[in-house]
Amino acid sequence: MTNPGHSPARRATAALPPAPRGSATPSRRIGIVSAGVGAGHDGAAAELERRLLADGCAVDRYDLLDLLPAGLGRAVRDGYRRMLVRAPWAYQRIYAGTERAGGGGPVARALLRAAEDRVLNALRPGTGAVVSTYPGASRVLGNLRLAGRLGVPVLTYLTDFSVHPLWVADGVDVHLAAHAVPAAQARAAGARDVRVCGPVADPRFRPCDGPERDRARARFGLPHDTPLALLVAGSWGVGPVRRVARELRACGAAVPVVVCGRNEALARHLRADGVEHVHGWVDDMPGLMHAADVLVQNAGGLTSLEAFATGLPVASYRCIPGHGLTNAAALDEAGVAVWIRDPADLKSVLCDLVDGPLGQRQRTAALGLFAPTPDDGPAAEAARVHRTGPAPRRHRPAARLRRTRPRRLGVTTAAACAVWACAVGTGIAATEEGPVLLRTLGHSLDPDRPEPGQGTAPEGHHS
Repeated sequence: MTNPGHSPARRATAALPPAPRGSATPSRRIGIVSAGVGAGHDGAAAELERRLLADGCAVDRYDLLDLLPAGLGRAVRDGYRRMLVRAPWAYQRIYAGTERAGGGGPVARALLRAAEDRVLNALRPGTGAVVSTYPGASRVLGNLRLAGRLGVPVLTYLTDFSVHPLWVADGVDVHLAAHAVPAAQARAAGARDVRVCGPVADPRFRPCDGPERDRARARFGLPHDTPLALLVAGSWGVGPVRRVARELRACGAAVPVVVCGRNEALARHLRADGVEHVHGWVDDMPGLMHAADVLVQNAGGLTSLEAFATGLPVASYRCIPGHGLTNAAALDEAGVAVWIRDPADLKSVLCDLVDGPLGQRQRTAALGLFAPTPDDGPAAEAARVHRTGPAPRRHRPAARLRRTRPRRLGVTTAAACAVWACAVGTGIAATEEGPVLLRTLGHSLDPDRPEPGQGTAPEGHHS
């Protein structure tokens, strides 16, 4: 990831307000703002960058967490991960509470306001458009557009199939959706201009033939003639992965091949459970998907889109709370992934996906998501918006940023660490049980506190 650029210092005058960032005749320079939360948001940003560079654009990548004040980015990232592992019930409550409230609470808004100047100053001179792949970044950029401080179009690429209200920021010019289902959800949340242009995936994720499948199995040391179920749980390996691996093995529909991401403790526990095919971080994920017959996932993120591009049928099973459940419902509604709600259906559904009409229907629907030519798709749409420029909009007066009092910084940090990093749980104040949740999360996120029932189990283990 590139380091954020810094603009020259601007002279403040009493007579004139600062001009909005963005040239009247912008160059073919586009900024992309993501966040290093898991790998999905950054993965989408990387593929958008690759396509825009191929189209002749100059691209600058930024991580919003690096631009948070007081070095909060790492704490936010670590706090979110610990909450998913140790207090998933709390994440579910916060997700649902902010969904009902239509967005985050005052703590989240204060933290996002504190990032506005840093984001604006990071954008390089000559930037002609900015694309967000992260809800928090969309909120920051949208506020800058509404205040008249950013004079170039802002686009949000919706990385998920379900659209939490935090994804939709008033000041964003265009929302890009992978399918009509998330597009409809974005419009219902208040998005003005929503365009369906398909998902993005690295071109290495593509269908393969029989010989290539055999070579991939040999390369990973996998059985030649046995159906394989690729079990994934994101780059952090969260969710009841051990339980699902045991259930896959017991049902007999397919041999589990588990990818644990960076969760080394999970990999050790799975091997101790007797699961034969366990991988940590995998660099050749396209090859592993070519070797598999079906993907079993629990979050509905970038890995699902990559499986669609590969022609690999996808099943959602024992999903993580919050966005895992809503993504499973949206993918099922779109007809591109089946949601297995009842464990008793696991074997029959997997058999149908591996070698039945359900799998064939899914492959056809999933491959149909992707743009047929390089001139289509989210990156091409972003380049078109860059060329046409922003639509006229009415500006609101810029809000004055209040100083954060020292005694309030701890509260802001705790709330942000617990929920803001996922960009859907920032509004503890919007939930009905905010104070109770905050006290519980503060206890559960103690880095020296062992996992429940695990004594001194290594951090990151969850089953």
